[in-house]
Amino acid sequence: MDEEELRIALKNSPVSEIRAFTSIGSTNDEALAWADDSAPDFSLVIADQQTKGRGRFDRKWITCPEASLAFSVIFRPTSAELVTPTSLYAPLCGLAVWQALNQSLHLHPLIKWPNDILLDRKKCCGILVEAAWSGTSCKGIVLGIGINITADSLPPESSPRFPATWIEKYTSAPVDRFALLAQVLINLKFWREQMGQPLFFDTWQDHLAFRGEAVRIVENENSSIIGIEEGIDSSGNLIIRNDTGEKILIEVGDVHLRPETS
Repeated sequence: MDEEELRIALKNSPVSEIRAFTSIGSTNDEALAWADDSAPDFSLVIADQQTKGRGRFDRKWITCPEASLAFSVIFRPTSAELVTPTSLYAPLCGLAVWQALNQSLHLHPLIKWPNDILLDRKKCCGILVEAAWSGTSCKGIVLGIGINITADSLPPESSPRFPATWIEKYTSAPVDRFALLAQVLINLKFWREQMGQPLFFDTWQDHLAFRGEAVRIVENENSSIIGIEEGIDSSGNLIIRNDTGEKILIEVGDVHLRPETS
């Protein structure tokens, strides 16, 4: 990784400190350890390659060199943010990536509840939010984001749980990874200030994937819910309407969402 080029690209971003790696196990693991130590607010951990990256449910997220953006941002929550549900940090990341892809590359992604970004109904970005705790006190929030840039970024599995894609498939020119990163970071700052406000929820809902479609919420191998996805509520819960007309609220947790037609 060209760290000088990275720092030049991020000079107007809100990042306070940077730890950049050619290869690392997991940017989130490094960020959690740094958050537990002395990392200032809006510190960045970034790597060209992740060998032990992970997503939700401990799924592997392996990053090939220079094929993706793999980074983690550390927030030191303010007193006001400490009362904000931690479940809103994933859509915060989703809004930041959605806006960057739309404004910088003129793409039209959608946000799959609760924390993936889709292009052409395929996953191009995954998000993993983790908290660093000291007893019952939250010392930091780590926002892990992985964006598939080139075809080499796709997972090796022939049939992943949810179809994947990459950004350059939809652009007419190569993507400047660091310029895209800078825009995501600027957007993170903006949406952080809007977190929990009407603009936050309205924009999230306006760009919610599968809204108005039949979806299946899988809780475990023996339990699932099928219904029409109606949107989100003011707490970020997903609203599903089942075939009897009953409204069901789905909280963020160990659940999977997929369109019922897939």
